[in-house]
Amino acid sequence: MGVTPGLSRRGLLLAAAGAPAAVAWPGAAWAGAQIEEPLIDSARTALSAAIHNTAPPVPEFNDTESRLRYLRWLGAMGDRIRRKVPDRQERIELLQTIWYEARRSGLEVSMVLGLIQVESNFRKFAVSSAGARGLMQVMPFWTRVIGDGDAGKLFHMQTNLRFGCVILRHYLDRERGDLFMTLGRYNGSRGRAPYPNAVFANQRNYVFDDRAPTAVAPA
Repeated sequence: MGVTPGLSRRGLLLAAAGAPAAVAWPGAAWAGAQIEEPLIDSARTALSAAIHNTAPPVPEFNDTESRLRYLRWLGAMGDRIRRKVPDRQERIELLQTIWYEARRSGLEVSMVLGLIQVESNFRKFAVSSAGARGLMQVMPFWTRVIGDGDAGKLFHMQTNLRFGCVILRHYLDRERGDLFMTLGRYNGSRGRAPYPNAVFANQRNYVFDDRAPTAVAPA
């Protein structure tokens, strides 16, 4: 696995030392202690736009090879989450949107997929005990900060993924590129290892290499 942009040396060491090969939290919804804080203008604009965008984004490519690589990635990831998202069309739209929103926010797609597995195990309507919602377990206060306060919109796939990725990017910038601390802030456990290690471990399930054999789908 390549080094995730912004992943500190400390994060790499903790991930390698403390994380098992794969971690699944089928009943857990980790996020829920995020702190409401001021947003930079670009983050506020991106989140506001997500509320009004209902169509899944369509990737665009400058060359045929890039498109073919994306299609191979789509097929490989589809196999890996097939048991979690059985409906083919829903699975394609979900992966397409994760790919788009992660790249739009400058995040590694495999890391976002690993975070989703830890947060909701790909359950679109997951709700934590603290009220965090959806695939990336976004807290309802974010809709009040940048929208009309309708927390129900966090169950819309693209809105949830846009919010989650932009918030994660916002935290990454605040933590000066330290992904270990960023993930802790996202989870509300900043500075503690279990949550970042779980994300790093699950990220390995979604690393894509054209040369590698197809990975077994995680449980």
